[in-house]
Amino acid sequence: MKIFMRTFLILLTILNAIVLLGQLWPEGAPPFAGTVNIVTLFLNLGLLIFLLTRRQQ
Repeated sequence: MKIFMRTFLILLTILNAIVLLGQLWPEGAPPFAGTVNIVTLFLNLGLLIFLLTRRQQ
């Protein structure tokens, strides 16, 4: 489970960096930027819900 969470957090960090770059430099955004934004929002929401609902260990 720890390896999965670490991989998931690395993926979210990369996606968030792409979204931030698209906000800072909109002309350089790739054509699939809208899809990346939506996927990142859903993954961030999923992570937030997971962290809020998991039991303390």
